[in-house]
Amino acid sequence: MSKHKKNSTTQSLQHDAQEAHDAPEKNHPDEKAHYKAELRALQIELVKLQRDIIRKNEKILVLLEGRDSAGKDGSIKRIIEHLSPRETRVVALSKPSDKEESQWYFQRYIEHLPSAAEMVFFNRSWYNRAGVEKVMGFCTDQQYEEFFAEVTNFEGMLVRSGIHLFKFYLDISRDEQKKRLESRKDDPLKQWKTSPIDEKALKHWKDYSEARNIMFARSHSPFAPWIIVNANDKKVARLQLIKGILSRLSYTGKDEMQVLPDQSIVFEYEALYLDNAMIQE
Repeated sequence: MSKHKKNSTTQSLQHDAQEAHDAPEKNHPDEKAHYKAELRALQIELVKLQRDIIRKNEKILVLLEGRDSAGKDGSIKRIIEHLSPRETRVVALSKPSDKEESQWYFQRYIEHLPSAAEMVFFNRSWYNRAGVEKVMGFCTDQQYEEFFAEVTNFEGMLVRSGIHLFKFYLDISRDEQKKRLESRKDDPLKQWKTSPIDEKALKHWKDYSEARNIMFARSHSPFAPWIIVNANDKKVARLQLIKGILSRLSYTGKDEMQVLPDQSIVFEYEALYLDNAMIQE
């Protein structure tokens, strides 16, 4: 690809990404019906995928990261809605116990890794150390550096063991996060989502951005790349996340056109995307 063509493509993706970031969520009847129809079609593809995973005894591990209120819970809910509960697990670990604090950092995650025929979704993962623990001072500088010294080797071992590893980061703007955090306070059904950390999320926006950028730069690898999802529109993000998973795996009966993601919304990390608005500041 020529330099001119590559620059044109980047500019086009940048324009599309900015439009997606700025677009409000749609609630018109036609939009809602279209969303439900596309979600159902993609959930059928997920069932096809799982059938093949079970038949081939494969192991799938999906990490979902992102700021508070980025949409991790809602996305996982739609992904697993029609999957077999016997072969599907969601892992959302709480604060480590005193015993776990004394262990090797990755140790408590190992027991939750997928076995043959399983799909496992981590709602936040070992990357807590690179994000909230770093920003909020829950780990020492030495622990932080040890994490980055080990994480790529750790993920390399997982991949070499036969695990299909995918790392997704749901990306939202500061204004969108503020709106979502405010809505939690007024919704009695979302009270379980609120925490003291939420109150500090906006205050530490720049700190989280810096930690995220370092995380991308130091843990993005050819065998375990970071995949960014523009998540300002929740419904679009859910659909595109599912496509991002399905498009990266082979399975019988795959509808290639149905699972083709929008590359202005789902894309692998590159440093230049931090400068051209593809990734939020």
